[in-house]
Amino acid sequence: MAEPRSKKRRLDTEDGKADTVTFKQSSSRFKPTIPRDWTISVAIPTSIITDCVTREQRTTTAGRVARALAVFSVDEVVIFDDSPVESRASNADPESYTGDTDPAHFLEHLITYLETPPFMRKTLFPLHPNLRSQGLLPNLEMPHHPHKDEWLPYREGLTLEGRPKQGKGTTVDIGMAETVAIAETIPPRTRLTLKMPDGPRGTPEPVHPATPRTEGGYFWGYSVRAAPSLSGVFTQSAYEGGYDLSIGTSERGLPVSRAFPADRNVDFKHLLIVFGGPRGLEYAAMNDPELSEMSISGSRTRELFDQWVNVLPNQGSRGIRTDEAMLIALTALRGLWETT
Repeated sequence: MAEPRSKKRRLDTEDGKADTVTFKQSSSRFKPTIPRDWTISVAIPTSIITDCVTREQRTTTAGRVARALAVFSVDEVVIFDDSPVESRASNADPESYTGDTDPAHFLEHLITYLETPPFMRKTLFPLHPNLRSQGLLPNLEMPHHPHKDEWLPYREGLTLEGRPKQGKGTTVDIGMAETVAIAETIPPRTRLTLKMPDGPRGTPEPVHPATPRTEGGYFWGYSVRAAPSLSGVFTQSAYEGGYDLSIGTSERGLPVSRAFPADRNVDFKHLLIVFGGPRGLEYAAMNDPELSEMSISGSRTRELFDQWVNVLPNQGSRGIRTDEAMLIALTALRGLWETT
């Protein structure tokens, strides 16, 4: 079955006029922080679900990952394939694909599904084998997931069929009791970010998806990117210039307190934190053809990163699951960006 793709968020606009709507402004549990252009990215391997026996276990693992991304306001998650190259051929063959047997597709699909506001999921995500256990997925309750009793200066919307009452522009569902109209003409089933009018009456304006973060100071969900390997996490970065601070996590790394002393300032524009699977990041490097050509494997894997850290020294269990490591690491490292 071919992978269903949700519509890309609309970035461009066209001039025009549209109906005005009265908006009732109410309080919100989400308060804006200082607008920021810096970002936090997390990379996770496909092997976090390869040991899961059932679809239900895979589903709950994906849900725990998404919850961590939401709770810690992560801006991007990269899912990289750390499986042996020879085992990837069947996953890449559409004729051999049978639903949730491809871990990369499965994780990308479910984590993207959870980021999407609930009111538009039915339209953007048709029935699919990956979603058979969607009832086990948690609510993320992020700022861009609307609540009827909250008002925010931005909204996510889904364009609808048909014209507004005045015949021009586009009708948009924003997850509220009433739809809104925008001046721009945009195809139906397109997800877009809207800046709401300041006054009680006005016309919403489509803006870039990053605008709530860069201009409004709101966490506005995460983007999802798939990488074919560990090296692809770096070489295919969506940010111009890539990541200027990268952190690899390993039980063989330095404690966070030594890697980032409290008296040392840390400056970055795009921070990347990379997690390994049950066999660690060394396993991902071993299965990366490009890194193999560079003789980067085993202990040399740490050379890929600016810092190589152990987020929980002297752990009381033989192993820590990746979703657990995410919560621990993001807690331990949060001080790097709380003062940025």
